[in-house]
Amino acid sequence: MDHVISGVARFQNEVYPEKRETFAKLANGQNPEVLFITCADSRIDPNLVTQTEPGELFICRNAGNIVPPHSNETGGMTASIEFAVAALGITDIVVCGHTDCGAMKGAIAPEQLDNLPHVKEWLGHCRSATEVVRHRHGDLCKDHLEEVTCENVLQQIQHLRTHPAVAVGLASGNLTIHGWVYNIASGEVLYHNDKSGEFEPMDEAYRQRLLRQAQAKES
Repeated sequence: MDHVISGVARFQNEVYPEKRETFAKLANGQNPEVLFITCADSRIDPNLVTQTEPGELFICRNAGNIVPPHSNETGGMTASIEFAVAALGITDIVVCGHTDCGAMKGAIAPEQLDNLPHVKEWLGHCRSATEVVRHRHGDLCKDHLEEVTCENVLQQIQHLRTHPAVAVGLASGNLTIHGWVYNIASGEVLYHNDKSGEFEPMDEAYRQRLLRQAQAKES
């Protein structure tokens, strides 16, 4: 804990003074463009991976980067998604999974989670992903972790589409959803290519496509 407290001191004495104007603007409100949904894993730092500043990402984190399907039962994710899209007017949502995900390991072997009943129930939202992979291979094991991770991102995107604010944004063309997977060991980020149906490395063509989409939304 000492290094955390020392970090606060460095922030106040060194970082904050250099960005005083930025924080002064943020003190009066936020205007993020991107809702970034990712895992609560301590190894994931959305701002570091995307090289963004405070105020640029509206971040939601939980075990397994899960988005429960919309229901009449209010939850933290449901409220956060609604606020980000309907109130803040974000234009893009990223669902970002990652390698070596403990939640996905638990989804693959839920029988090992009997002493973690809330975790086990929460990971029920991943079941469609694990069943798809099981169907492809006839079984399910730790060797399928990467495939389950990717499939889970796609499953959570489907859940996102059930949220009314998201459905409206997609129908109006004002909202775009992206599926990513971050490789902790290599730093590589894969994106889901809707045309090929595969997760592929980010390249200049992908970046240019996103740029064109952003310009089209602004025009």
